[in-house]
Amino acid sequence: MILCCGEALIDMIPAPTARGAEGFVPHCGGAVYNTAVALGRLGAQTGMLTGLSTDMFGQQLAQGLKASHVDVSHLIHAERPTTLAFVRLVDGHATYEFFDENTAGRMIEPGDMPSLSPEITALYFGGISLACEPGADAYATLLKRNAEGRAVMLDPNIRPSFIRDIGRYRARLDRMIGLTNIVKVSDEDLNWITPEPLSLDDKVARLLGLGPSIVILTRGGDGATGYLASGEAVQVAALSAEIVDTVGAGDTFNAGVLAKLSELGALHAEGLASLDAATLTSALEHGARVAAVTVSRAGANPPWAGEL
Repeated sequence: MILCCGEALIDMIPAPTARGAEGFVPHCGGAVYNTAVALGRLGAQTGMLTGLSTDMFGQQLAQGLKASHVDVSHLIHAERPTTLAFVRLVDGHATYEFFDENTAGRMIEPGDMPSLSPEITALYFGGISLACEPGADAYATLLKRNAEGRAVMLDPNIRPSFIRDIGRYRARLDRMIGLTNIVKVSDEDLNWITPEPLSLDDKVARLLGLGPSIVILTRGGDGATGYLASGEAVQVAALSAEIVDTVGAGDTFNAGVLAKLSELGALHAEGLASLDAATLTSALEHGARVAAVTVSRAGANPPWAGEL
């Protein structure tokens, strides 16, 4: 099982009301939630670990996981509110205004983290859950306790507005990357992690030096490049799509990569350490296909396997 560890929240997506004025419609979302749902729809055995509210939005999120065949036995329930993200769309591109104080997802602590059974063979981390304390420390603790013998993928999806203490965040992120097999970053993420005036290739090399076997660099419409520790790199173009919005595009790309690696029997630490270029290319192409469907419709609505 691939266990997705991180935030689940409600995306409030703008939509016209019956009177013509713009309103907001609640959609299930969150970077890690989107990846879990996409994995479940793609047929991968997956589960989710997150702090989840008992309120009406928390119930909506739990129902969404179950409907997409995501295991919910690792949810940590709390009588705190659900994180809300109000979305603004400009030419299909999304920006967010978050309401996250004292929420069920943010306030989980290291002591809340469960023991993981051997059936969980891979872990996925990412999103704002890596920045917002105390939850961020809880996920770092979970990874430290459970990385050995498991494949790990991490997508920091850096949002500077969430980072209260840059030094603490950088130190925690570096420690987590050191326990990770696959790191996926956008060009914006990479430039934040390494702000020095270096080429993207040199910045990727620095990231590989922290310990990952694979770094995946995405550049929106310019596609994705996968870098192996051997120094070999492969490039995949983004698929053409009529973009409705970009909500969840990167999250579902990650799900496509993980699902394909799992299908090919390569989603384990040893397999990723010796991954060949052809297998990485296949995984990136699958991620691009999944993301292309997601951006073609409103909200983070990943495709089912049959839709591909």
